Amino acid sequence: MQILRSVPDAASSPVALTIGNFDGVHRGHQAMIAKLRAAAAARGLPSCVMTFEPHPREFFAPDRAPVRLTSMRDKLELLAAQGVERAYVLRFNFALAQVTAQDFIARILARGLGVRWLQVGDDFRFGARRAGDLAMLRAQSSALGYEVEGMATVELDGERVSSTAVRDALAGGEIERAAHLLGRLFSISGRVVRGDRLGRQLGFPTANVRITQPQPPLTGIFAVELIRSGGARLQGVASLGVRPTVKAQGAAPVLEVYVFDFNEEIYGERVRIEFLHKFRDEAKYVDLETLKQQIARDVADTRAYFARRAA
Repeated sequence: MQILRSVPDAASSPVALTIGNFDGVHRGHQAMIAKLRAAAAARGLPSCVMTFEPHPREFFAPDRAPVRLTSMRDKLELLAAQGVERAYVLRFNFALAQVTAQDFIARILARGLGVRWLQVGDDFRFGARRAGDLAMLRAQSSALGYEVEGMATVELDGERVSSTAVRDALAGGEIERAAHLLGRLFSISGRVVRGDRLGRQLGFPTANVRITQPQPPLTGIFAVELIRSGGARLQGVASLGVRPTVKAQGAAPVLEVYVFDFNEEIYGERVRIEFLHKFRDEAKYVDLETLKQQIARDVADTRAYFARRAA
């Protein structure tokens, strides 16, 4: 997939385009992309998405913005896996926030990208003061030479599929429900970095995975699989959170994975952690010995989980 960080002054060839945040690339997004690919193929156009970094809500109100389900890197990898040919990642800043809805249509979509087929959600808003909507896009379509289609809400088992629904499921420890909405297991990717080696001291050495989100969408103790860069899948138990027993209040969240029956050094390797089941929330223990005993119980519970899963 080609990734572009700006829009040219004039398009060299027309495109089919879908616009959205695509946080999580859940089943609703996947339905949009499937429709995009079909329309692009029927018209002989490249399938393109436009997204923004940061999300406009993060720009205007960072303290009230929802937690991210995916990093930008993971989002782009997921979009590529869905068959998107080109992604425009536009820097959302003050200048872009001031672009009027009419100018966004005429200068960015029509002239800059050469959009010939456009798809947005039914509730899509754009332009300064969110003045643009689907009705405005349709009103301008004939004059500027593009088709436009709205995308209705996707539902599964009577539930609206949305990034908010996925966040709610993860925050509530409903890992299986989140996976149902996503169409895959929820995962976090990152490089293995050196930690404080406390796990090694306690007899449970962990792979510490660097996470970019200041606040992850879930915390607790989980059964996971660690997927290495070559595709090997390793079972283990993960702790994701602020480690209240050993860290002061306000500490940054840490993702640690104790991988079963594994003793290789994998520092610097980029891995993906897939979350299968949540056992419990984080807890603060009176001392390290009590923490060690709880980790042993977590390991036993996780091994039993995988044994049941394999049966």
